[in-house]
Amino acid sequence: MRRTDMTVTNCGIRVAGTSETETLQAIQDLRNQIDGTPVQHLIVLFSINHKPAAVCRAVESAFPGVAYSGCTTAGEFGPHGMSDNGIVMIAFPRGGFSLCARVLHDIEDFGAERATNTVRTMRANLLQQPHRSNTTHNGSNRQKQIFALLLIDGLSNMEEMLVAAINWAMGDLQLIGGSSGDRLSYGQSSLIQNGTTYQNAALLLLVETCFPFEAFRTQDFSPSTTKFVVTAADPENRTVYELNAEPAALEYARALGLTREDLGHYVFADRPMGVRIADEYFCRSVKDANADHSLSFFCAIDEGLVLTLAEPQDLLLSTDAALRDLDAKLNGLDLVIGFDCILRRLSVERRQAKQHLESTYQKHRVVGFHTYGEQFNAMHLNQTFTGIAFGTRQLAN
Repeated sequence: MRRTDMTVTNCGIRVAGTSETETLQAIQDLRNQIDGTPVQHLIVLFSINHKPAAVCRAVESAFPGVAYSGCTTAGEFGPHGMSDNGIVMIAFPRGGFSLCARVLHDIEDFGAERATNTVRTMRANLLQQPHRSNTTHNGSNRQKQIFALLLIDGLSNMEEMLVAAINWAMGDLQLIGGSSGDRLSYGQSSLIQNGTTYQNAALLLLVETCFPFEAFRTQDFSPSTTKFVVTAADPENRTVYELNAEPAALEYARALGLTREDLGHYVFADRPMGVRIADEYFCRSVKDANADHSLSFFCAIDEGLVLTLAEPQDLLLSTDAALRDLDAKLNGLDLVIGFDCILRRLSVERRQAKQHLESTYQKHRVVGFHTYGEQFNAMHLNQTFTGIAFGTRQLAN
């Protein structure tokens, strides 16, 4: 059954969601929900049930002259709840925000020099935005801050290099984002911007606002005592052939007390591996177990890397705690744009706890999509929940 709803925020962002399966009707539903809001830029997050070209045509028909960016997902979450066949639309208003968006092509060659030139140009363009002089709903001048949103082709395997280059060019600006998906098909994920579809690319948005915000990340695993050493791998394709000098899938299954045949998405969701960086562990999640007993990963790997089997903790409690903490820091949550790993969703589905997570997101006004990877400043991550949270009150003069 079709579900639609809209979130109205104090900062002026409008979020609409629909599970309508016919693309033209879905976008019209979203248009009807957002109607009356002067829109500056749209972010469109959509299921692979909706073809990118059809989404572009429908958006341009429903919102003539409005700029937009977006991507395919591994699932969406918005005011209508969680879905894997719908569309979530985030509409930035003409007041309170200024945006500048760029397509990053040929990301395999996107180094520090290109990143610096791109960010410098975008920041200059942001200062010239026609909406910038009217930065609040009542036209008064307020202190403004900038953050960056990044959407990357989740099948490009280029996230680490790209995020590092962009973060270096950003300086002290907060960077968060997500890798596009195709509902665990691993065939083709897509990005869209202003009528064109892209693969092997990324979309970078600089957002200036007079509302307070906080970038965040959270995960729900702790390290076990079980260690693996990557003894044979193909780093370019994120494939591990051997762990501890044994076929990778067999060694991983043995450590879990399982057989090779038991391995699948729900096992990968519950028992990722982690790498220690300084005093923290970061997940390196398994994407698939292959016929040759190798393991494909969502994140960068290399020979000699020491991986630690992770122990799951309570995802629902840790997520709610993180959102409550943000609420306290910002003196009230107005909206959270989130990027949530698809394996976290699979984990709650296996535990039949999807409705609990859905309820938590709706309570805290969380919208966004399930990803093939998450970005937080200089890091490309797995099995995390990252995002940008907005407070309800404007920054002081």
